[in-house]
Amino acid sequence: MTELETAMGMIIDVFARYSGAEGSKQSLTKGELKALMEKELPGFLQSGKDKDTVDKLLRDLDANGDAEVDFNEFIVFVAALTSACHKYFQP
Repeated sequence: MTELETAMGMIIDVFARYSGAEGSKQSLTKGELKALMEKELPGFLQSGKDKDTVDKLLRDLDANGDAEVDFNEFIVFVAALTSACHKYFQP
């Protein structure tokens, strides 16, 4: 597999690892999203500084209004975060 194919597979695997613990395997609940972010993106959640971060993020990502983040909504988040990081780290 190419590096990009491997990266795509890893994104799918990370989503699958956290989804379904509390609800559907097809989406992340607020608790699952928080667990994913704490383990996979620890620098994104500044511990204790903003208790509403996950609530706000869930509201922003939840395009269909079902109070969960499905894979398509998750991918939008990953793409936006990747784009922001790319802009930040460019010389």
